[in-house]
Amino acid sequence: MRSMKRNIVLFLLCLALNPLAARAQEKLKIVVIPKGDDSFFWKCIHKGAQSCGDALAGVEVDWMPPKTGQDIKQQIELVDKCTQQGVQGIVLSPSDYTQLAAPVARAMKKGIAVLVIDSRLKGEPGKDYISYVSTDNRNGGMLAGDAMAKVLGGKRNVLVMRYTSGQANLSERQDGFVKALEKYKDIHVVSKYRSDKPTAEDAIAAAESMVDELKNADGLFCPNESTTEGMLKALQSAHLNGKIKFIGFDTSDLLVQALKNGDIDALVAQDPTRMGFFAVETVVNQLRGTKAPPVIDIGVRIVTRENIGDPEIQKLIAMPSLIK
Repeated sequence: MRSMKRNIVLFLLCLALNPLAARAQEKLKIVVIPKGDDSFFWKCIHKGAQSCGDALAGVEVDWMPPKTGQDIKQQIELVDKCTQQGVQGIVLSPSDYTQLAAPVARAMKKGIAVLVIDSRLKGEPGKDYISYVSTDNRNGGMLAGDAMAKVLGGKRNVLVMRYTSGQANLSERQDGFVKALEKYKDIHVVSKYRSDKPTAEDAIAAAESMVDELKNADGLFCPNESTTEGMLKALQSAHLNGKIKFIGFDTSDLLVQALKNGDIDALVAQDPTRMGFFAVETVVNQLRGTKAPPVIDIGVRIVTRENIGDPEIQKLIAMPSLIK
């Protein structure tokens, strides 16, 4: 009995002298705050984050989306709420590059490990927040640009459906696409700022307002799931599907089927399940004493009808079907 008491005292003394060891024993609560909750992309992020929480001992993962997609004000309120509650970690996909920086700074000052996912936030990863886990969005846009040049095969007019919001990931994709096409001197890019709302329904309305311009376009690029789905439906309604070379971003079941049918020529595929898993894992590792790398690139691939049968591509495009 005396030996047991001595061991307990020694163990408690070790915890007191080693805060990292103490944190390793602590139950950690990690809150994931996405931009929304209504797309395959976010459902895959949720799946990956939850899978990581289930796999790690002593980790609780809470999913806390804003009630309205891409609601900057509510995201700020959610970050501040988590800060006040004293959670151990926050995974945030900021709906605005600048406006979420101040609440993140408040959380970090309180000792909460904040990791940014999917879309960049003003500040320096590894300093102003612990890490940035994402697709290389600019590279994804450049892959789309090169794919567009390949399917066009000559002098053409290309239209970009741009978002006007302050989301860094979409700006990077759009800019990467345009940059890639600069080396193809026979291709003329027209950028249209027509969508600044998050849902496919909003994107449909924006796309429908562009139908006359689309009739004069040879190629078309949309930078995310909602705009790609919205544009697809608008093209189908106007009987323009398959008549314009169309490249989109993300790989929902609807978009993959449209690729197979010939209504879409290529899709840029992310790995959101892996992104969600790595985000939570990185926060937990940081809290338990392993410093996070400033940036973690999840990777990005271009999907076409030619490579859709590749095993690695199949893994990416099959993910949405796993979400029920």
